Amino acid sequence: MPRDLIDVALVLSSFDPGGTERQMTELIRRLDRDRFRVHVVCFRREGAWLARVEEAAAEVVEFPLRSFKSPSTIGLLVRFAAWLRARHIVVLHACDLYANVFALTGAALARVPVRIGSRRELTPPDKTRARLIAQRLAYRSAHRVVANSVAAAARLRAEGVAPTRISVIPNGIELSQFGGRGALRRQRLITTVANLRVEKGHDVLLRAAAAVRRRAPHVRFQIVGDGALRTTLVDLARSLRVDDIVAFLGHRDDVPALLSDSALFAFPSRTEAFPNGVIEAMAAGVPVVASATGGILELIESDRNGVLVPPGNVEALADAIVRLLDDPAHAERLGAAARETVRQRYSFERMVDGFERLYESELEQCGVRSLEPRARSLTEVQ
Repeated sequence: MPRDLIDVALVLSSFDPGGTERQMTELIRRLDRDRFRVHVVCFRREGAWLARVEEAAAEVVEFPLRSFKSPSTIGLLVRFAAWLRARHIVVLHACDLYANVFALTGAALARVPVRIGSRRELTPPDKTRARLIAQRLAYRSAHRVVANSVAAAARLRAEGVAPTRISVIPNGIELSQFGGRGALRRQRLITTVANLRVEKGHDVLLRAAAAVRRRAPHVRFQIVGDGALRTTLVDLARSLRVDDIVAFLGHRDDVPALLSDSALFAFPSRTEAFPNGVIEAMAAGVPVVASATGGILELIESDRNGVLVPPGNVEALADAIVRLLDDPAHAERLGAAARETVRQRYSFERMVDGFERLYESELEQCGVRSLEPRARSLTEVQ
């Protein structure tokens, strides 16, 4: 292989379906192979998207991190640093919390010239305070931390990361996978797409479903995604007596097709940096009802390209759903405006270009490479 390529290592926990994993899989697959040699590191070599990564990466290497508390982690960190030196890695990109803590530390130990951390969530309730503190400390080893939304960047600043070390590169989407919609679907099918975690607010949606069915006959709901809360949520649906109108579909690879059959998309998340499910629904032209929180506020302007409701408010969510079901013309206008928003602002090409420019800009600043000026500056994608 030619040695003048830029050796980049991206680090993820695994390749299980999730927003971060989806975005980083596309980044790995789309980075310019004439400029970058992409090495991928994981803690668990498993997940539905592993094969897609293996097709694109120069290699996929597992460092089986099991616990930060284990004494063996120190030895694993030393081996990781040695691997970085042996591969001549010049850009280390950590993609999630566990990668930030482990890989940024290891890259500093190996003196990797460019170390990039990530912030792709706000303050998730499933992360312990100790882990969040560990991530905050690990950011000190990063030359730059990339947030996927303005809301996530604000969270970084609140945690003490200097604004000059923060870049914002929004998530991307392949718009061509999501066809435009015709008339509003008559079967009154409401969809949500998210991993089954407490912060995603599926319990709020189920309670709203009970209220909606009393006012909107023949309504149905489908919940796409899997996770630890599946049994709890199925039990809740049964106790609310909505199990006959709510389908738990688990992980699906045909989300565009599922969205094309949907009348509305509901997303009652309690906290959110930049939701892939919402941007996919918008790309499909499906009217969105979502919580007014975090990065959702950067995507949706209420009653222009979607509807926003207070997080955790069951009545407001149910009212918004019924209002759009009862006014299909307004719902269609919202869906069309949502698709146009995505077309103008978000694409995988724009996202990948942002990361490529960031890698090269940081390398140039540290003097590792002398690069020709690019046609556009990095600030255009921030």
